[in-house]
Amino acid sequence: MKKVLIIALVVLLAGGGVFAMIYKAQSGYTKVLTGKVVRQDLSTIVSGTGQIKPKTYVNVGATSFGRITHLLVKEGDHVTKGQVLARVEDVQAGANVDAQQAMISSSKTDVASYIAAEATAKATVEHSKADLEQKRLDWERAQALYKGGIMAKQDFDAKKAAYDLAVATLDQSNAALIQARAQTESAKAKVTNNQATLRFNEDALDKTVSVAPFDGIVTNLPVREGETVVVGIQNAEGSTLMTLADMSVITAEVKVDETDIVNIQNGQPADVSVDALPGRIFKGHVTLVGDQAILRSTGIATSQSTTGTEEAKDFKVVVTLDKPDPELRPGLSTTAKITTAHKPNILTLPIQALTNSQTETLDANGKPVLAAPSAPNAKPPTPVQGVFEVKTFNGKLRAVFVPVTTGITGATDIEVVSGLTEGQEIVTGPYKTMRALKGGQLLKRDDAKPTPAVPAT
Repeated sequence: MKKVLIIALVVLLAGGGVFAMIYKAQSGYTKVLTGKVVRQDLSTIVSGTGQIKPKTYVNVGATSFGRITHLLVKEGDHVTKGQVLARVEDVQAGANVDAQQAMISSSKTDVASYIAAEATAKATVEHSKADLEQKRLDWERAQALYKGGIMAKQDFDAKKAAYDLAVATLDQSNAALIQARAQTESAKAKVTNNQATLRFNEDALDKTVSVAPFDGIVTNLPVREGETVVVGIQNAEGSTLMTLADMSVITAEVKVDETDIVNIQNGQPADVSVDALPGRIFKGHVTLVGDQAILRSTGIATSQSTTGTEEAKDFKVVVTLDKPDPELRPGLSTTAKITTAHKPNILTLPIQALTNSQTETLDANGKPVLAAPSAPNAKPPTPVQGVFEVKTFNGKLRAVFVPVTTGITGATDIEVVSGLTEGQEIVTGPYKTMRALKGGQLLKRDDAKPTPAVPAT
């Protein structure tokens, strides 16, 4: 029994010694996660959420008061330009058209009769002119005979009276012709007025029929056959028969955070996903970047807001899909991922490797060199952006801070413009460790794999 206890004690002492040696060897080392500087394609993505909208859509409103007698489409129907969509009762409008057409026919008959009367008046004028010419010759002949003492005074007076009567008759005929022409013009004006009234009545009749202004899809149908609709007047909104959307050009209207809007421009490519169609990606490009900020809480433009409260803002961005899909419907929730920058085959490093620190001078063993004492009022050096490179000094890993200039940012990586080369090993975490890390500090790679998450039962 004593031998067993002695052996157990020896084993414990030996194990304790080994543990002490290992602990001593590892004391002063910091466990870190590491990664490599690699070359890859990098893209900067800006995301926005919104909904699918057709580029062109219109609310077909009531243009005539009355009851809907025929509703010829249903929601989801495809319609073509000029197709009849609905009819409103048209008894009164049709009667007005018929009455006006009858009035125009009557007016045209009056015009014809006045034209005939005008022709008669013209003939009477010509007859009066001829008669006047004859009476003038008789009068001139009578004057010569009377002066020669050949014609009696009674006959002379009769010729003069006949001439004066012919002059008066011609004046009367000319007046009658003028009157006939005026009556003709008046009758023609009545025809023109009646025709204008007919066009008004025909327009009112046409407005009882609603037609499609373009090829599209009926996306909303809030009325039923038999309902009475009204026309909008002043500030009173009229009845909406249906909404028609032209789905030949489909857009995704999304909202983008104000911090990202400066990077978005027309023409940039975008991948559009729709919640109702999982797994499908629709290609598109930016066609409109809004210039008015929209309050996130109310959805109205800041220029229309009366409150002075500062809050998060978004901007409207419209992405037009390159190829419309018949399965897309207006109002479907969507997410657009817009590529604002793309560079192929560039140096990159994980974003989490970046930190702010001060550059320290290391000696040949990788230990920090003590700096000369600074002046009493000297400002401490300003930290700069960089990464901690993992370098070997005398067989030991140490952290070396390297300033880095960066470029575009991807989802998890960032472009290296200067400061590093391909294949360099750098510290990537943990975050708390990196905040306290200093140049020359001893490192140990943490190769332990994270424990996989256990799915919930």
